[in-house]
Amino acid sequence: MARVLGVKPESVYAYVSRGQLNSVRIAGIRGSLFAVGEVEAFGRRTERRPPAGIVERIHTELTLIEGDRLYYRGRDATELAFSTDFEDVAEMLWGTIAGSDHRWGMPVPPVSPTPARGVDIIRLVVDHMGAADRHRGMIASDAVAYKAMCTLNAILKVLPVVSEFPRRGSSMAARLWPRLSPMAPTTQRVTLLNAAMVLLADHDLAAGTVAARVAASARGSIYAVISAGLGAFDGPLHGGATTVAYDFLSSVLADPAGPDHAVSEYLRDGHRPPGCGHIVYRHRDPRAEALIDGLVRDGGRRDVLAAVEAVRTGVSGSGAGFVNSDLALAAFALRYRMIPDACATIFAVARIAGWVAHAIEEYREPRLRYRPEGVYTGVRPAR
Repeated sequence: MARVLGVKPESVYAYVSRGQLNSVRIAGIRGSLFAVGEVEAFGRRTERRPPAGIVERIHTELTLIEGDRLYYRGRDATELAFSTDFEDVAEMLWGTIAGSDHRWGMPVPPVSPTPARGVDIIRLVVDHMGAADRHRGMIASDAVAYKAMCTLNAILKVLPVVSEFPRRGSSMAARLWPRLSPMAPTTQRVTLLNAAMVLLADHDLAAGTVAARVAASARGSIYAVISAGLGAFDGPLHGGATTVAYDFLSSVLADPAGPDHAVSEYLRDGHRPPGCGHIVYRHRDPRAEALIDGLVRDGGRRDVLAAVEAVRTGVSGSGAGFVNSDLALAAFALRYRMIPDACATIFAVARIAGWVAHAIEEYREPRLRYRPEGVYTGVRPAR
């Protein structure tokens, strides 16, 4: 307790004796116990900044993960995925309608970037939008929502088209489809893409979201917030995990001995296959189940579904976990012959909605609240 508050043990005893902190004792446990909420509140009253290694809890009304289920503002995300357009879910998370008030400064259309990964193109668009917006520092919720929607629309405009088929519909999923797959955009396929985007829109305090909230706490513009999120996102342990899962599932499909053989060979070495298990979920990833169920209903490419089933059976039988959203998204991309980096592109576009929602929350909190004190372990200066 003394270390958490950054004081000496004698000070803690004094706080208790004065009635400023309440302690309890439980049989069989040495020492006194304190309520977490009471200690945090006391720390905020007595410290100008958090003590070593401590960051205050982040309270959010956006996303709840409970009982291996995912909720956005109290609504089941797997139900929203197949009933609500992604842009409407984004506005629900933001708590405001994006609108079209040009008083906030309409960002100029972005320049066409050179060919690159989808995530690189997204980053370029965000940077260009921010540089061109002379009102970028506005952090009022409605202004932020407007700028975020403009940015998402610009991204969908700049990503290269890979399909010769005409677009079906005006939703964001409908506009994104021809930039991912050469196959015809049927209603069912666009619905599945929309579902994937909704399911990946937010996931509580993932690494990219924490980075986005830190930027918002420093009152960075919404473009800076998205860039911060992309910085943490663009690695093999976050957004890049979908690409790793895509490569793994591709190798399973390519194994001449069949998917069961490929998975068993991987498990035999004691490795957990990419796209399996999760740090938050315990028994199932509801996002993966919803997306895979949608693939089953749409049919086609049974080899992809067979490969997913081989992975699912293999990991459950070996105790290596369960199929997560990374593998489900990889199956989705392979099923519809999407470009190699389609998974990361879908994920990044979708998660921007969540980062913006968290930024809107964070803009209402005290500024610069993420400032823990480092625990110095280097060479001590000479005295």
